[in-house]
Amino acid sequence: MSASRSVLLIIGGGIAAYKVLEVIRRLKDRGIASRCILTKAGEQFVTPLAVSSLAGERCFTDLFSLTDEADIGHIQLSRSTDLVVVAPATADLIAKMANGHADDLASTALLATDKRVLIAPAMNPRMWQHPATRRNMAQLEKDGILVVGPNSGAMAERGESGPGRMAEPPEILAAIELALAGEKPSTRAIGFLGRLPGGDHAPAAGSLAGKHVLITSGPTHEPIDPVRYIANRSSGKQGHAIAAAAAAAGARVTLVSGPVTLPDPAGVETIHVESARQMLAAVEAALPADLAIFAAAVADWRVADAASEKMKKDGGALPPLSLVENPDILATVAHRPNGRPGFVVGFAAETQHVIDYARVKLAKKGCDLIVANDVGGTGVMGGDANTVHLVTVDGVETWPTLPKEEVASRLVAHLAQKLAAAKAG
Repeated sequence: MSASRSVLLIIGGGIAAYKVLEVIRRLKDRGIASRCILTKAGEQFVTPLAVSSLAGERCFTDLFSLTDEADIGHIQLSRSTDLVVVAPATADLIAKMANGHADDLASTALLATDKRVLIAPAMNPRMWQHPATRRNMAQLEKDGILVVGPNSGAMAERGESGPGRMAEPPEILAAIELALAGEKPSTRAIGFLGRLPGGDHAPAAGSLAGKHVLITSGPTHEPIDPVRYIANRSSGKQGHAIAAAAAAAGARVTLVSGPVTLPDPAGVETIHVESARQMLAAVEAALPADLAIFAAAVADWRVADAASEKMKKDGGALPPLSLVENPDILATVAHRPNGRPGFVVGFAAETQHVIDYARVKLAKKGCDLIVANDVGGTGVMGGDANTVHLVTVDGVETWPTLPKEEVASRLVAHLAQKLAAAKAG
């Protein structure tokens, strides 16, 4: 492979296999190449054509294909990569790995590899909690296998709920990035929390169970006329990643999103709006909430009188654009005399004096925490990574540059701990 980083992705036979297509697509966006092995059971949920189309490489399925053996071989396939990822890791694949079975291409490649292995378990809650699965997972942990998930929630089977849902694509991608960097992703597999770099925990499955989390994301578009508007470069990637992480932690999540090109996060109620005034109305309608995170880049101003028809240039004077301030959504909610969320988080995108301005914003807006970042350079707004500072009245905590999915995971874990401490106090 020509890419500097590569992953061998083994797709097991579970309904969650469809999520892996999104993982493949987003790996490619990050410049991470993927070769894929699709198990026979996995072919019941996704097709080799879909997998190969997204990966840009042939999808491997058969251990005894003479062509494959002559061209690459299962030994080379399992070793000419930087990381092996199994998703979904079914109870059957986990059992094969724990006991050294090698009766198909997937299990043979796993036994032959000399690379790190990351698995994303996915199965029915009773299967996950069965003593045999717990025993197999304990063996894999002992063997040094990395684990992401599973999460808790509703299952494909009617009426089934509990631990066993495969981690969401942003969680898997963040775990892959950490594993490729030589670090250990957080794991919830054996009922404990792995430590993340920097000291924070990943959000435990169910750590926000019973909580309503309200999140805003993306830009707002303020109309000038029917075809023009005032906007900014926010992509919504950070806000959407936070929504996905909060849902994975068991929260009921309401996401109020400005115009973005991102898909709605799975398991999240998403409300689409255009302008700042629409966003404020949607936010107030969604209250009450236990936790509110205002990650949207709301336009500060709008045109006082937007034209009802397209404005034409006729070679004369430029049309006057009289601007008025938009409502301050963060301050409005943080200063509510009744129904204020238990914890309110704002975001501050700055181009200079980042922490100083964040401290001013913290006091002025009346929120509990400001997540500040420097957007003065290129690649932050619309990019896949972020460097943030958590600013409170008690001080500043700075995190290293991380994928936005990992920032989201850390932030949700941090906030879950804050809510738990407030409840205990």
